Amino acid sequence: MSRRWYALAVVALLPLMMAHGDGCGCGDASIELGPPTGATCPPGSTLTYASFGQQFMESYCTSCHASTLTGDARQGAPEFHDFDTIAGIRNVAGHIDQMAGSGPNATNTGMPNEDPAPTMAERQQLAEWIACGAP
Repeated sequence: MSRRWYALAVVALLPLMMAHGDGCGCGDASIELGPPTGATCPPGSTLTYASFGQQFMESYCTSCHASTLTGDARQGAPEFHDFDTIAGIRNVAGHIDQMAGSGPNATNTGMPNEDPAPTMAERQQLAEWIACGAP
C-alpha cells in the first residue's frame, strides 16, 4: 500500500476506532483529535529526530506507541501509531500535532493522557519539529 493510501486509511479509520474505544488512552473513547496547531518551520530550526524527536517520543509516547508492543501492552494505542521509529512518526505526524502539539492556532493536550506530560515549551517544540517535516 502506498504511503498516501496508508495515510488516507488511517485518517478514515481513526474516528471509527476512537468511537469503539480502540484509540489512544486505554480505550477512552472521549479522546478526539484537536485542531492543527498552525505551527510553522522557522528558518534555521535546529530540531531534528536526534536532537529532539527521539527523546520526546521516548519520554512521553513509546510506553504505548511502540512497534514492539502488542495487545494490552499498547494500552489502547492503535497498532499503526508507532513512535519508536522516524518512519512511524512521520506516517501520523498530523495526528501527533493534533494530540500533543502547541502553536499559534491551538494547544493540544490530549496526549499523553497521564504523567509525565510535556511542558508547554516541549509541546511548542514538537509542533515546530513536525512543521519542519520531522527531520
